[in-house]
Amino acid sequence: MAPVSAARRPRASEEGHHRRLRERVAATHWRRRLAARRPLDHGYRLVVGAVGALVVTFGLVTIPLPGPGWLTVIAGLFLLATEFTWAERLLDFTRRHVRAWTEWLGRQRVWVRVAVGLATAAFVYGVLVVVLHAMGVPDWVPGWVPLWR
Repeated sequence: MAPVSAARRPRASEEGHHRRLRERVAATHWRRRLAARRPLDHGYRLVVGAVGALVVTFGLVTIPLPGPGWLTVIAGLFLLATEFTWAERLLDFTRRHVRAWTEWLGRQRVWVRVAVGLATAAFVYGVLVVVLHAMGVPDWVPGWVPLWR
């Protein structure tokens, strides 16, 4: 019998071995007990939605700044995906595209990877300088730091 190629192999979710994140959370004991009480369930979903939206919004605002902006967005989507199907689909979409980008970049020559890294660093530095110029340099920054005062 010939092995099944990766393109022809059924996905894990089609085989029934893999449950979605929302389904795994819903199957836990504490979540089933909460779901049995309708007002508590609606309140819980409202809180998860509000906190998840806040985390995603904070992440989106901090993307151009140095730090974990995209990681914060993904963490917020993960939180939302525990309760909402649309967020789970968006998280899967994001995961696929990040993986594709990482694999593409890994296949490139060293000079392309270095150029992408330098372009990213230049963009982050430019955003940081513009933000510090617009908001003002904090007083705790030493005077010898070459930024606008």
